[in-house]
Amino acid sequence: MSPAPSSLRIQQVVTALQGGGVIACPTEAVWGLSCDPDHKMAVARLLDLKHRDPAKGLILVASDTAQLDFLLADLPPAQHARLMLSWPGPTTWLVPHRGRVAPWIHGVHDSVALRVSDHPGLRALCKAWGGPLVSTSANPAGARAATELFQVRRYFGGQLDGILPGALGGTNRPSMIKDLVSDRIVRA
Repeated sequence: MSPAPSSLRIQQVVTALQGGGVIACPTEAVWGLSCDPDHKMAVARLLDLKHRDPAKGLILVASDTAQLDFLLADLPPAQHARLMLSWPGPTTWLVPHRGRVAPWIHGVHDSVALRVSDHPGLRALCKAWGGPLVSTSANPAGARAATELFQVRRYFGGQLDGILPGALGGTNRPSMIKDLVSDRIVRA
């Protein structure tokens, strides 16, 4: 896996995010799109770029579990331990949100998708941002997820507000998604 991008590149992308921008960045397996999860218009723009149904919800990605404490602090010990066994890493967990995230993030679901990334660039970005970010594959709905930067540019052209350079992580496919309450695999 490549090292994290320079602090200057990260700051440029953070500035774009602070302005309500949508950016592309490498993740564990595919290129992703990210934005500020609390900025309703940024999320709406991201969903529009992807032609994604808002009812599906989105993933929040973080650099460490502390950035997700507002959702994890009161979990039963066994559930909390299950999360810690797989993070940081390419496992996304569906965790009950208890009304603690905006509807434009959780969609129609009682849970929210969470991941603590092990990708150095994405972790550095979330750390510099100071909290979790939206993370979704960089492709229009129904198209293949971008595994190369040229594909991101082909899909979105000049519609993005920034690109965090870097290489993908060592994972071959998008993150596994598991339900924390049932321990059921939703996406292998």
